[in-house]
This record gives sequence, structure tokens and C-alpha cells, in this order.
Amino acid sequence: MLPVFRAAGHRVVAPDLIGFGKSDKPKKEGAHTFTWHRQVLLEFVERLDLQKVVLVVQDWGGLLGLTLPMEAAGRYAGLLVMNTTLATGKVPLSPGFLAWREMCARNPEFGVGRLIARGNPQLSAAECAAYDAPFPDRGHRAALRAFPQRVPQGPDDDGAAVSRAAREFWSTQWNGQSLMAIGMQDPVLGPPVMDALRRVVRGCPEPLQVKDGGHFVQEQGEEVARSAVGYFRA
Repeated sequence: MLPVFRAAGHRVVAPDLIGFGKSDKPKKEGAHTFTWHRQVLLEFVERLDLQKVVLVVQDWGGLLGLTLPMEAAGRYAGLLVMNTTLATGKVPLSPGFLAWREMCARNPEFGVGRLIARGNPQLSAAECAAYDAPFPDRGHRAALRAFPQRVPQGPDDDGAAVSRAAREFWSTQWNGQSLMAIGMQDPVLGPPVMDALRRVVRGCPEPLQVKDGGHFVQEQGEEVARSAVGYFRA
């Protein structure tokens, strides 16, 4: 996706969540709370003074990212949302997600590259190895172990209240452009979850369906990126 956006002349800012990618790796699972990660992102946007943002979110990028614009709506012009949700603590988590959470608890040393390759067979061995590289040992894997348990499940869980406020923002106050893309093969955050989210986002049109896209739909992202470039330019 990034090469398509850059080729169209756009600035792309793609932060790694703390504990992932090339970011720092706090080794205590307790460091990874919804509130703390959200605050990091809020300060990131503020310190870079980002303006006219088209917010691109997927998975945890949406769980956290969808709660950001209500704090400074004037910074945001558009939303590109893929396979994610708002975890308000009022709607039961999907069976697919609960199965994923259980798998992570049973197998905390699961291979990241292998997992992503299951839904993206086009990835090379080198690309899969790149997904594994940030997690060479147990200490570096704290965020991997913590995040599945941090998705708000009950109304009083950390992040649930702010997610409910975000739901209200997207339903009643959002005035920007929106585009939704769905990886149709996603067993966790696929069409049923995304259809429910589309009904929340004010003015969101019919989604772009990525037929062969799984949970990590951005790995099938050229089609999505080209559609987004044309859509948000209009």
C-alpha cells in the first residue's frame, strides 16, 4: 500500500505500535494497556502536528486509532478502515476472536511470520522472516502475549468507555470522507463485524470487498490503495 500512496505524492506516516516492528520492546506485559498505547498515539499525532489526515486503520490500529479523531477532529479529513472494530464492552466479542485469544494463551511462542503466511501464501520466505525478526526471544514478545487480553470485553474494561465515546463520535459528529475495505476471508474481523462497523460510521458508503483478502488485508493492499487514492482525491 505504501508505494502506491507515495507514488501519488502523499506523505505516509506509519508508526509501529510500541512493542512491535522497530519500536522499543517493553518486556513487562503490564506495560501494555489500552490507555497507555492510545496516549502514545495521541501524543505522536500532536507532536508531528499532523493535519488533513486520512486515517488508515486495521486490527489494533482500528481498536486504538478509531478513538483518536474525536480528540482533535479538525486534524482529520478522511478514514480508510479495514478489518477492525470498536471494542465498547457492550457487544460480545466474536467467536473467531475468542478462539484467537485462546490460541495465543495456549501457544505464546507462536510464529508471527508463519501465522501471517497462512492467509497470504504470496509472501516470500524473506518477508515472513521479516515479520518474525522483531521477536527474537521471550522478552521481546511481551506485547504479543499482552494484546489479545487487552481487547475490552466488559463495559468497565480499560478502553471500553473511550471506545463507546468514539462510537458516538463516528455516528453523530464525523464529517470527513470514509472508505471501508473488507478482507472477505477474515474469520475474526470479517464481513459481519465490518458491516456492523459501517453502520456506525456516518456516511460510510458500500465497502470495497477484497475477495481473497484475509485478516491482514493490507497484504493484498494494492487494489485498496489505488481505490483510496482516487476516492480521497475526489
